[in-house]
Amino acid sequence: MNAFRTLLLVSCSTVMLAGCGADDIASPGAGAVVINNPAPTPAPSSPTPTPTTGGVTPASACPVINDPQGLRDRGTITGPTGTYRVCGLPQRLNVSSSLPKAAGVLYNISGRVDVGTDQGPTEDAGDPTDVILTISPGVIVFADTGPSWMNVNRGNQIQAVGTATQPIIFTSRANVEGTTTDASAGQWGGVVLSGRAPVTDCAAPAATPGTIACERQTEGAVDPALYGGATANDNSGTMSFVQIRYSGYVLSANSELQSLTTQGVGSGTVLNHIMSFNSSDDGAEFFGGRVGLKYYISVGAQDDNLDTDTGLKGNFQYVIVAQPLNATAATADSIIEADTDNTTSGNTPRQNVHLANFTFIDRVANNADAASILLRGETDYSMANGILVNTVANPCLRVSLAQTASTTQNAAIDEFGAPSFNSVVFSGCGATPFLGASGPSNADVQALFTAGTNNNANYTSTLANLFVNGANETAVPAFDPSTWNGLTFNGIQVVPAGFFDKTTYIGAVKDATDTWYQGWTCNSTHASFGSGNTGDCTTIPTS
Repeated sequence: MNAFRTLLLVSCSTVMLAGCGADDIASPGAGAVVINNPAPTPAPSSPTPTPTTGGVTPASACPVINDPQGLRDRGTITGPTGTYRVCGLPQRLNVSSSLPKAAGVLYNISGRVDVGTDQGPTEDAGDPTDVILTISPGVIVFADTGPSWMNVNRGNQIQAVGTATQPIIFTSRANVEGTTTDASAGQWGGVVLSGRAPVTDCAAPAATPGTIACERQTEGAVDPALYGGATANDNSGTMSFVQIRYSGYVLSANSELQSLTTQGVGSGTVLNHIMSFNSSDDGAEFFGGRVGLKYYISVGAQDDNLDTDTGLKGNFQYVIVAQPLNATAATADSIIEADTDNTTSGNTPRQNVHLANFTFIDRVANNADAASILLRGETDYSMANGILVNTVANPCLRVSLAQTASTTQNAAIDEFGAPSFNSVVFSGCGATPFLGASGPSNADVQALFTAGTNNNANYTSTLANLFVNGANETAVPAFDPSTWNGLTFNGIQVVPAGFFDKTTYIGAVKDATDTWYQGWTCNSTHASFGSGNTGDCTTIPTS
C-alpha cells in the first residue's frame, strides 16, 4: 500500500488533474482567467480607487505563535485604511497555532501554505488530529498575487470562527492596497480543505471508489495535495462567518482554485456563513465527501457558483447567488453545475445533493452549460423552497444523461432516483425553459420539474433588494425540508439528523425582518447586503 501511495504521489504531482481523474471536473472558468484585471466593457461607473493612508498604524512586531518557525515580519503594507505590519505564515505549520486579532497586523500567505502534513487516508489510533490552525474573529489574511493558497491537509484542522460583527477575511494583496474594483478576480488561489471521506473518480485506475485506495490530487497543484479515504465523519475543522475575496488564480495547466474548495471533507466538518466574492472560477466547489453548509453567499463568480463532483453527499440550506453584472458567456457560467458526463459517471457512491431555501439571480446569457442549472453525470439532486430569477432568458434547467433522469431507485448502483423539485419557482426562463441532453428530452425534463409540488416555471418576481421575498414569493406554499433529516439510502447517511431547519417560506430570505446576511458580508455593484457590515468589497475594514 505504501509503495502504491508513493507512486500515486509522484504521478499526480507531475500532471494536471485531468490526468489523475475524471474528465471535465477540474471546472476551469468559463473563459480565460483575467489575471491583470483590466476595466470591463462597459467600464465601472466609479474609477479605480487611489490608495490613501488611513488612520491605522503598523504594529511594532508580529504576534508570537506556537510553531517554532514563527511568523515572518515582511515589513509593512499601506492601503486606504492605513498601514499594517505584514506577518507572513510559514510555508507549513507543523505545530498547532493561533492567529490572534492584533491592531495594525495583517497576516500574509505567500505561495502554498500547508496546515500540517498529509496524514494519509486512514487515521492513526493515537494521533487523531495533528495540527490545528485557529484564526480569531476579525483577522484579515491576504495572499500575494499568484499561486498563493492555503491547504488544510488530511488529519489536520482549521478553526476559522468569526462572528456576525467580526468576520474573518481571506483576500488579495491588491484588495489591501485598495486597487481592486468590482471587476477584479483571480488574484490568488483560495482556501482548500482536504479530508478522508469517500470520493470517486480515483487517481489510480485500479482503486475502488469510496475506499481508502481511492485518492485524488488537488486540481492544479504542482506538488502532492491528496484527499480521499473512507471516513465519512472525518473532521477538517470549522469555518464560520468568513469572507473569501478575489480568488481563483491558475495554479498550473489552466486549472484554478475557487474561493473555497472542499475535497473528501467529512460530516464532522462545520461550515456556515461563508461568502465568496469575485472568484475567477467557482464560488465554491465540493469534491466528494460528506458536506453540510448553511448560509452560503456567492457573488460575482466567473464560473459556477455551486459546483459538486465525485460522489459528494452534500446538504445546503440558505443560499444566495448573485452573478456578476455585465457578465458574458466568456466571463461566467451557470449557477449550479452538478458532476460530469464521463466514463466514471457510474462510480459509487453516487453524488446525492439536497438543497433548500435558495435565491438565485442569473445574469449570464448563453453560458457554456446552456442553462442556469445543469444536472448531469448521473447525479441525484433534490431541491426545495427555491427561487431562480433569470434576467437573460436562459433555459432554467438542463438535465443530461438518461441515468441522471432515471425515476427508478436502485440500491445496487446507489441510484436514489430522479432529480426532485418542491416549491421551486423559475422566472424569465425564455422560450425553452427546460433542456434535455444525451437521453432525456426537453419534455422529460419538464415532467421532472412538474412532478413535484407547488412548482412554477412562469412565476413573476417581486423580490426586494435583489433577494428579499415580496408578496409573490410569500404566497408560494413552502416544503418542509426537515423531513429529509436522517435520510439513509443504500446504507449511507445522506442527510444528517437535524441538519435542515423547517421553514415556512421559499427562498433564502423570508422578508425584511430576516437579516442573517447582514454584518459579516461586504457590498458591491453586484449585490448590496446593507449597512453595518464590513463595507465595500473593494477595500478592507479598519483592523
